Amino acid sequence: MKEIEYKFLFGSACLGLLLFGITLTTLGSILPAVIARFEISMTEAGFLFTLLNLGILAGSLIFGPIVDRFGYKKLLVICTLLILIGMEGVAFSPSFFLFSISIMFFGFGGGIMNGAANALVSDISDGDRSAKLALLGVFFGIGAFSVPLILGALLNHFTYTHIIATLGIIVLLAVFVYLRLTFPEPKQPHSFPAKDALSLMKHPTLLLLAFILFFQSGMEITTGGWTATYFQDVLNVEASTAVTLLSFFWIGMMMSRLAISRILKWRPPAIIIKISMAIAMAGAFILLNTNNPVMATFSIFLLGAGFAAVFPLLLGYIGDLYPGMTGTAFSMAFTIALIGGMLLPYIAGVVGDLFGLRSSFMLIPASIIATYILFVFALKRFTRYHPQINP
Repeated sequence: MKEIEYKFLFGSACLGLLLFGITLTTLGSILPAVIARFEISMTEAGFLFTLLNLGILAGSLIFGPIVDRFGYKKLLVICTLLILIGMEGVAFSPSFFLFSISIMFFGFGGGIMNGAANALVSDISDGDRSAKLALLGVFFGIGAFSVPLILGALLNHFTYTHIIATLGIIVLLAVFVYLRLTFPEPKQPHSFPAKDALSLMKHPTLLLLAFILFFQSGMEITTGGWTATYFQDVLNVEASTAVTLLSFFWIGMMMSRLAISRILKWRPPAIIIKISMAIAMAGAFILLNTNNPVMATFSIFLLGAGFAAVFPLLLGYIGDLYPGMTGTAFSMAFTIALIGGMLLPYIAGVVGDLFGLRSSFMLIPASIIATYILFVFALKRFTRYHPQINP
């Protein structure tokens, strides 16, 4: 592949992951306004995250086999249009029911986009997957922190309806980009090897990595989804300020992934992941033990920085393990991950109703511990069964 072709394809994947960042963080950023607008409880608000992630889960489930069989172009155009429909529905829905349906459309398109963008970069970055996937993740961070930053700056002048609707311009731009580009040919152009795909579901190493992502996804979505509300209810921060402070979580993730893409040149992924987990635990400890908004903001920056490594580096492992069926392997991993992304934010809402949001955030350190234990087992499997992988 020519260098210019690679750059255009990598850029298109970056644009897609930026859109996924917007998809994943919009609900958490506008949640206080949504609770007030539709007069819903925290449990009902938590259910919205379940619907969002149910849509992402469905998109994650189907994208892999479609990409491996038919390629990227049409799928990327379709999922971008689904994101646009969901975004405008979130902006203009007159009832909580229609708002909930729009959230599912939003998530469905985003789930396809997330999987397809990561699989595309894995396919075109042979020999440098982890670093390129980490760099790709920076653009997820750009999309993710842009939403709370823009809302925090403009909510005193415009409603979230007008702001979210205007973001649709970026989505339309992505449609035109995908229509103009030429993407890699399908890996399975004649028929999809269903038997091989089903065998992946029984592969212990893939399952182990996927369940690490189960907890990781749950932590990221819980933190991104509930932090603005946490700042308001627990720390008594004003709504517009709370949304702005949420952006520090995504800034931490974005800056960390940018650094990781460079550090990987002289440090192995396993060391980076362990250090990142320690940083995340420090952030969780500070958040749970402070009433100071400044320290709380620093803590969520640490959480973002600590969470940054796991997804791109584990996807790098998966891409190296299954180069012939990257889309399907990613699809399985994202599907299991998003089950965690559905369950943990919902549990956080239930616990928040019963005991308060500070208790809800105890889920974060508990999940970090579970993630670390599973990762240690994964490293042992690499050494024993996959010597071609350099963890």
